[in-house]
Amino acid sequence: MGIKGLTSLISDEAPSAIKERDFKSYFGRKVAIDASMSLYQFLIAVRQSDGQQLMSDTGETTSHLMGFFYRTLRMIDGGIKPMYVFDGKPPDLKSKVLEARFGKRNEAADQAEEEKDIATEERADQLARRQVRPTRQHNEEVRELLKLMGIPCITSPSEAEAQCAELVKAGKVFAAGSEDMDTLTFGTPILLKHLTYSEAKKMPIHEVHLEEAREGLGLTMDQFIDLCILCGCDYMEQMKGIGPKTALKLIKEHENLEGVMSHIEDETAEKQKDGKKSKYGVPEIWPYKEAREIFKHPDVHKGAELDLNWEKPDVEGLVKFLCTDRGFSEDRVRKGAERLTKAIGQKQQGRLESFFGAVPKRKAEDSQEDKKGAKKSKATPAKGKKK
Repeated sequence: MGIKGLTSLISDEAPSAIKERDFKSYFGRKVAIDASMSLYQFLIAVRQSDGQQLMSDTGETTSHLMGFFYRTLRMIDGGIKPMYVFDGKPPDLKSKVLEARFGKRNEAADQAEEEKDIATEERADQLARRQVRPTRQHNEEVRELLKLMGIPCITSPSEAEAQCAELVKAGKVFAAGSEDMDTLTFGTPILLKHLTYSEAKKMPIHEVHLEEAREGLGLTMDQFIDLCILCGCDYMEQMKGIGPKTALKLIKEHENLEGVMSHIEDETAEKQKDGKKSKYGVPEIWPYKEAREIFKHPDVHKGAELDLNWEKPDVEGLVKFLCTDRGFSEDRVRKGAERLTKAIGQKQQGRLESFFGAVPKRKAEDSQEDKKGAKKSKATPAKGKKK
């Protein structure tokens, strides 16, 4: 789920924090991708012409393997070096959210059974997709596939988004690739949205910068975390009567969630005196301090202690895994393995940062001087040189 309404809030209040980039802009970049989110997407989206999931001759689902194999190849072809992070054990605080999601899947299954004789094709497909649930076997199969492809992957002790953020902060990768905005709440400096399907859908990648988002919103990192909790996150119910704009206003006026809660209590008491009902609906149990602790100190493997290695694929292992065991086209798999081998073997020209290091930020006045100098240069070109 991520953070409710955060994308639109940043778009409105800090538009410069979200940049649209072309897929090719990330040539030579290492990116940590939320594998659990991708797995769910592929199980829903990769379908046969009749809307059913791809299956092997033995009846095993292969949509997720098709998605990971070919999407990873597309990224490799574009010069991106992807690595994947899988979810570990979810925080205890998330259990209620997961129970609710499981309940919705059961509800969809019941509806599908009730409507099977009367539902339109579109309605039946909608209900089928709502029942999708990645299993342990799906996760294990994807990890085995990535190992055979020579693509690094790790399993987080807890949340994949938090581990992706840790890898970016440690300098192991350039950015985190996920559709969940709480990757920002976990502190990733750069988040790439739509990375795993941008080229297939011909849409730009949204590159979201945390620092620019915070500055545009006028918040410290602690306040940003409190804002995200107030907007609604994976760890607790959303407070009624508070949308993203109101959440931002309350955090800026009252500094933190303690101040906001005190304000709501006072407002509620005043309304009750007048026999009126408060516009805010605080859930009976709303453990914001525990949620804050998860975001500030997530359970992750320390990035500095991890080594990420991209290796040549095990071609014959891939053929057995995908073709012999699951019915994939051997010709296509071998050609894909050739592309992987070529990409790993090539000594690609690195980005400028790899030669000269990251360019340090300069003061605003330095930037202004550059602009003045540029204008002057255009107005008075050096002698002996053409314009």
